[in-house]
Amino acid sequence: MGVETITLGCRLNFAESEMMKQLAGTDDLTIVNSCAVTHEAVRQTRQAIRRAARERPEARIVVTGCAAQLDPAMFAKMPEVDRVLGNAEKYQRASFQDPFVLSEVEGRSETVVPTPFAKLRTNGAEILVSDIMTSSPPPVAAGFLARVRSFVAVQTGCDHRCTFCTIWTARGPSRSLPYDAIRAAVERELEAGAKEIVLTGVDITSYEPGLGLLCQRLLRDLPSLSRLRLSSLDSIEIDDALLELVAGEPRLLPHFHLSLQAGDDLTLKRMKRRHSRAQAVATVARLKAARPGVTIGADLIAGFPTESEESAANTRALIADCEIVAAHVFPFSARPGTPAARMPQVAHDVVKARAAALRDVAARQRKAWLAGLIGTRQRVLIENSHKGHSDGFAPVRIAGAPRGACAPALITAVDGDLLVGTFE
Repeated sequence: MGVETITLGCRLNFAESEMMKQLAGTDDLTIVNSCAVTHEAVRQTRQAIRRAARERPEARIVVTGCAAQLDPAMFAKMPEVDRVLGNAEKYQRASFQDPFVLSEVEGRSETVVPTPFAKLRTNGAEILVSDIMTSSPPPVAAGFLARVRSFVAVQTGCDHRCTFCTIWTARGPSRSLPYDAIRAAVERELEAGAKEIVLTGVDITSYEPGLGLLCQRLLRDLPSLSRLRLSSLDSIEIDDALLELVAGEPRLLPHFHLSLQAGDDLTLKRMKRRHSRAQAVATVARLKAARPGVTIGADLIAGFPTESEESAANTRALIADCEIVAAHVFPFSARPGTPAARMPQVAHDVVKARAAALRDVAARQRKAWLAGLIGTRQRVLIENSHKGHSDGFAPVRIAGAPRGACAPALITAVDGDLLVGTFE
């Protein structure tokens, strides 16, 4: 049956799942790569484990990822689970061997030293989870080819301490991959048929020596790289080199997803974000001034602790002020051990209502944006079933268009959340 992966959460997880699939060999194995960003993500991980056990009862189940790093014992107690790996251990071929082996770690000369968690058995499951802050090996430049778009990891970890977030404790400090490894990974994905590369990571704007410089080098060294996208960006860290590319390099695609989280200064301060509302608006203005047609996506949290109705209204207004056309709205979910979990909480029904109101404003903004594209010409990459995305990441359907086709299209109508067009 071989190795299967079940991946929850971010695109970095998807890229890393492909890497683990290669490391694991040919055993009957199901790898569940977990997410811990919300309570719901953890619940879905447990649900996925149970479903995997029903669908492949003969396969061993290994659980890894951020939720496994933060609470390995919880997953080890599940009768379906055979092994729990931390975010450092999942990079090691030995971690997937059966019987369990502690041996030379790929890419490092020293032998794995068992930690207090190593090989601890709980109801039969093995745990190998080390302290991610001190023992994490360099990340792997893994690619994940999804249809015709591939996600390539360039960085992992985070050095910031947002009060609502546990990801820094699950991923460890920020670590950037060397340029040669990233270039080689991008080349492999292009050779495998990728038409578009998306650079991904936990905090890619912290890439050393600079995200803009990385993009410049890739675009200079790889003429075959015709479409380059970026995953979520911290708006305060967008550098001049990246803005230069926005202004002058059409191969860098003009949709930028920003980790804004809120549109109220007091809320941002309590989140321990490093930008103000005015700085977020100014960053968007700079991007749009650099290239007409830039589109903006954003992560936004509704119902953060102590959030007042005025604060919530300020975040709703940010959608228009920044012309956010792809909003990812998250009802606040208190994560254990975070400063935000100890703050005065907003009532659950209020959080739910504010999230719904924020999504409604976002939907109206998006609907107006899509309607405004009727009659325009947009370059579209077809990904699957005659559907794809424009350079600005508008979803487009073009009847009869083959997968992988990329050309200018005339937009003729809107059908729900899809533009309808024809290739010229």
